[in-house]
Amino acid sequence: MQAYDPLADERTPEGPQFDVFLAGTVFLDIIFTGLPAMPAAGTEIWAEGMGSCPGGIANLAIATSRLGLRTSLAAAFGDDDYGDFCWRTLEEQESVDLSRSRRFEHWHSPVTVSMAVERDRSMVTHGHPAPMAASEMIGTPPRSKAVIVPLSTEDPLDSPDSPSNWAELARRDGALIFADVGWDPSGLWSRSLLDQLALCHAFMPNAVEAMAYTGADTPRDALYAIADKVPVAVVTDGANGAMAIDSASGEEAFVPAPRVTALDPTGAGDVFGAGFVLGTLCRWPLADRLAFAQLCAALAVQQFGGSLAAPGWGDIADWWHEVRDSADHAGAYGSSLARRYAFLDKLVPALPVGAVRRAAATIARYADVGPQPSAARPDRPEDEDPGTPRVPAQKE
Repeated sequence: MQAYDPLADERTPEGPQFDVFLAGTVFLDIIFTGLPAMPAAGTEIWAEGMGSCPGGIANLAIATSRLGLRTSLAAAFGDDDYGDFCWRTLEEQESVDLSRSRRFEHWHSPVTVSMAVERDRSMVTHGHPAPMAASEMIGTPPRSKAVIVPLSTEDPLDSPDSPSNWAELARRDGALIFADVGWDPSGLWSRSLLDQLALCHAFMPNAVEAMAYTGADTPRDALYAIADKVPVAVVTDGANGAMAIDSASGEEAFVPAPRVTALDPTGAGDVFGAGFVLGTLCRWPLADRLAFAQLCAALAVQQFGGSLAAPGWGDIADWWHEVRDSADHAGAYGSSLARRYAFLDKLVPALPVGAVRRAAATIARYADVGPQPSAARPDRPEDEDPGTPRVPAQKE
């Protein structure tokens, strides 16, 4: 069955092959949840839940693909079992095109172990540099409507010799560049990084990053400073919501975040970015783009595990139908939520045919990472309850 396509009305025979093109590093993520505490030196503890999934740039690729965006990814994959699993999950289960990706012999796939304790997490990662730069692997990027890239002072978009210069080639071929940025461990927060925004359509930092790079005292002041440099400026502020300015349309919007109990923030920024890119390509009003992106992130943080948590249209439709059907007796907040997301009724008045839901991708064939009551430690590993069977992305 063909997947639900929210951009069906926007497509033309001569249009780009892909909606989103990405490049980066794929990690095998192994997630342990429900830990009572971090293990002390020389001790062993048991986790209530465990799952495994492709991570790193795969978080973003899976988030965009589950929303119906035709996604292509360029990444290095090892020839080990970890690489096999990540490749198979992305290509077969998540429908991510890997024609610009490469397999490399004798290269160890990067691995991250994430341990969730209460609402915090710690990670341990092992990996080696990719055997080939992204620009060499990609060559001429495929035509796409959008690319999503991180800004970096070490690898600037505006340098002809930069491995990220594939994004500039994509821009010349009509793609919109959506940029984000990571934490600066050096603490320098060089403002020259923002000079790269001259090549970008949108910039989507969080509030801490935005204030650090602009020197502003508040997220809103940071937003105005960024809006002087890029057509679409977005600043996310966690549970406080998100704000944006679209200079091309003259729109300015602030949208509060839906109230949720956050379990794991891993990949929430990627999910937000995927939702905002979709709304932009669908030509939605700015407030609707922000609201949709925040809904996607809110649905994700209620689950554990990066790409495991990224919602599909089935999850979005389920949430909207519950909100819509309970609005009359859900109080002022429920009524406000129904008004804010009323635009979804045009998109998902019923569950769309081909709508994808979350899939539990795990190398162990079983995933058990959802919120669960405490369970006693089994006496032997082979006695452990396997949890929830792995299911492919469901299609209705």
